[in-house]
Amino acid sequence: MKLKSNYQKSIGLILGLLLLLLLMCGSLVFGYADTNLKTVYDAFTSFNGTNEHIIVYEVRLPRALIGATVGASLALAGAIMQALTKNPLASPSVFGINAGAGFFIVVAVTFFYVNSYQGFTLIAFAGAAFSAFIVYFVGSFGREGLTPMKLTLAGAAMAALFSSLTQGLLVVNEAALDQVLFWLAGSIQGRKLESLFTVLPYILPAIMISLILSQKINVLTMGEDVAKGLGQRTGFVKLTGALLVIILGGGAVAVAGPIAFIGIVIPHFARYIAGNDYRWIFPYCVVLGGSLLVFADILARYIVMPEEIPVGVMTAFIGTPFFIYIARRGFNQS
Repeated sequence: MKLKSNYQKSIGLILGLLLLLLLMCGSLVFGYADTNLKTVYDAFTSFNGTNEHIIVYEVRLPRALIGATVGASLALAGAIMQALTKNPLASPSVFGINAGAGFFIVVAVTFFYVNSYQGFTLIAFAGAAFSAFIVYFVGSFGREGLTPMKLTLAGAAMAALFSSLTQGLLVVNEAALDQVLFWLAGSIQGRKLESLFTVLPYILPAIMISLILSQKINVLTMGEDVAKGLGQRTGFVKLTGALLVIILGGGAVAVAGPIAFIGIVIPHFARYIAGNDYRWIFPYCVVLGGSLLVFADILARYIVMPEEIPVGVMTAFIGTPFFIYIARRGFNQS
């Protein structure tokens, strides 16, 4: 149901935030280890070193915080990409940004033995930027210049290329395979808060700048000629948006690996709820993207219990039907 008034949208956003907090609480409670709300409360108020308290404080808390942050980042990056390219299928995964960041990290692990969180973060940013540049360059070839269809095809080709190169490197280096295989599937299991704290100084400002930029993106979506006529520096807006996508997508990959479909699906849900105003779409993407990834992570703990499947597999399972629907219908961005 589309919300019309700003009051309704504000209430909806508050409810979305409450949903995210509820799911994060559920992430602290649910899992293979038998815990309940009292156990979680005691773990934070009177930590006693028991296995249950350690699991809540050192395992599940990082997963909840990382899941919310990564989901919000991917959804927001997808919304920015869809706005700038006027392509309903645009996202860090479809345009090869996730695959490029992942490939750079595998190269760093294979040849340079990088294993630090800070190193992963900087390398993921470099890979995301390189992939974005290549996709933009390849998509600009031809008589018609840059078009949404050519961007999608270029992104799919680059994603396939980087994925193939990644698999090839892992085949010849079994040590690297053991280190990054689970990460490449997209997972927040076993991640430490240190990895989140490494990317937060980049991701949080990027989220804030995105919210500030939303009004300018509203103007840009009216058409470049109209935006220029209103005095907007469209090149600056596009460049800023591209940098934000690289930071948000690269930071998410550095922490959790390449997780697909959140950047495609969530912006459409946000647009369905809040309309075409990006001043509302962006904050809805933050809360709904975080909620979806945390929810998928909870489900991932139960599918093959006592083992867990990577959360990237769950988001693919959830997002694939929506991706097919969006691709067939071709959502109107205007």
